[in-house]
Amino acid sequence: MKAKTKSPLKDKPLRYVAQSGDEGLDDLLHDKVLVYYLIACICAMFIFYSWFFYFKPIQKPPIFLSILFGIGFIFCAYKLYAHMKKVKNMKQGRDGERAVGQYLEEFRESGCRVFHDIKGDSFNVDHVVISDKGIYVVETKTYSKPASGSATINYDGQKILINGKETLTDIIVQVTAATLHIKKILKDSTGKVFEPFPVVLFPGWYVDGNGNRKGKLWVLEPKAFRKFLDKQDVKISEEDVKLASYHLSRHIRTSS
Repeated sequence: MKAKTKSPLKDKPLRYVAQSGDEGLDDLLHDKVLVYYLIACICAMFIFYSWFFYFKPIQKPPIFLSILFGIGFIFCAYKLYAHMKKVKNMKQGRDGERAVGQYLEEFRESGCRVFHDIKGDSFNVDHVVISDKGIYVVETKTYSKPASGSATINYDGQKILINGKETLTDIIVQVTAATLHIKKILKDSTGKVFEPFPVVLFPGWYVDGNGNRKGKLWVLEPKAFRKFLDKQDVKISEEDVKLASYHLSRHIRTSS
């Protein structure tokens, strides 16, 4: 009888940058795109063989089958087109989140603790940076830019405008909810009340963040985040930095 074995790892690994994006893409491709692709191929095959056998003796024109499978093929082609657009957007979002995450990894050199892809009930927190200058909950938004002309994001302290237009998703509500989620995790696990600060980063855009002065949140392009962080006073002791980092790390390992 073969002896039982177990993994030598005591804990699950920390989640990597944009892991939720990879998981979402895998689910979409395997559960949606692949299904419609296979059905479309089957429909096309039946149409082909129906007409192929029509040219043999004693065969009626396969009108009914052609219409039936033709409808199926058109429906699947439409669904494939819609899902492939979603795949493209998800890949762009994942790549933007990954690029920002790789940039944030450089903050470790100055003593910051950096975490990625913290899962919530029905959402994920892109990044969390913990340092003696505060705890920052970072949301990455990777929007497509115009091929030419203006590409500006404005934040006035109340709303975020993408080239003068409000987004369909309320980004401020989203990052605020993520910040409260991290605050609750740390309070429940450490017994201390930390005050994480929300940050929204837009890779590749020019950001006019006049509203950043109001102190509710920062809306920035990624390279500006480091400058804002460096200007902050020391807010957290080194002991609390270690405490918050340890408990957030434990949460990620046990909930992923």
